[in-house]
Amino acid sequence: MTKSAPYTPPADILAHFPEISGNDVNGVGEKHYRRASRFFWHKPELQSHGGLQKKVLQYIMGEPSVGAEFIHAGPGDPKRGPLATEQSATVAEGTAEQWSERVKAFALANEADVVGVAKMRDEFIFEGYEVSHKYIIMIGVAHDHELMKTAPSTADNTAAAVEVARQYNRGSRVVSNLRNYIREQGYPAADYPGPLADAIVMIPAAIDCGLGELGKHGSLINRTLGSSFRLAAVTTDMPLAVDSPDTFGVDDVCYGCRACENACPPDAIFQEKKTVRGTEKWYVDFDKCIPFFAESYGCGACIAVCPWSLPGVADNLLLKMARRKDREASSS
Repeated sequence: MTKSAPYTPPADILAHFPEISGNDVNGVGEKHYRRASRFFWHKPELQSHGGLQKKVLQYIMGEPSVGAEFIHAGPGDPKRGPLATEQSATVAEGTAEQWSERVKAFALANEADVVGVAKMRDEFIFEGYEVSHKYIIMIGVAHDHELMKTAPSTADNTAAAVEVARQYNRGSRVVSNLRNYIREQGYPAADYPGPLADAIVMIPAAIDCGLGELGKHGSLINRTLGSSFRLAAVTTDMPLAVDSPDTFGVDDVCYGCRACENACPPDAIFQEKKTVRGTEKWYVDFDKCIPFFAESYGCGACIAVCPWSLPGVADNLLLKMARRKDREASSS
């Protein structure tokens, strides 16, 4: 794939950038661990880029087909799921293993495509928030590839942007229903849908839950769904058996693949990993990404071209990785 044409950000979006770089807020170049700062998707009054967020959302919500899918989806809306139920005073019986099986079965029967469980960790919580629950359940909902492959959206074709909104709403329904199910068993639970952020840093939690590995484009890559899916979370004190991270060779592919780099109009995807708050990881340049993100109603170009997301390709990539490991093992 050839490199996309140079991109010039619109002046009215650039005018809403604060003096501090979004990359600095995110901790790029910092050698020591700290929690992630509240940032772009948090409430405007809680973060440095609130004015920019408002401007970007004007672009996105100003497109009727996209705004209509997001704007009416509030708490209790059929698009987003039911209101919270009260926690039952009676605690249902079950072992951690049984509850994990039940929780996963319930989520999968109620619109989730993948589910995983992990113990809560400090790095799963944004700075300024506290979460007392012991466990986190991450769910993923897949995009329709035929719609997502049209990304980035334009005023003439918003199919990909509308699909993203639909899947955020589906993810919200999953975790709303799952939260209520857990409360009905007598355990506390809280749900965390997207896209507006709350307490949970979802990608690190999803990695611990076994839902995938981080890709060069800054999104999670699942071994079956690729990178074309959305996340949502539930936290709880229900005793649960936890999953392990799933490592299947994403880095081996990403280092040699430039599909998302070449497809990124603002050239926001780096060839190499960056140190971010003490961890070496793939990172996307926020300051370059967000103006085009606004103009294209959420972009998604990197997800659309990611080879892991193409139907039927993931299995071949996994087989290729397995054969490479076998060769390396036999030669050592």
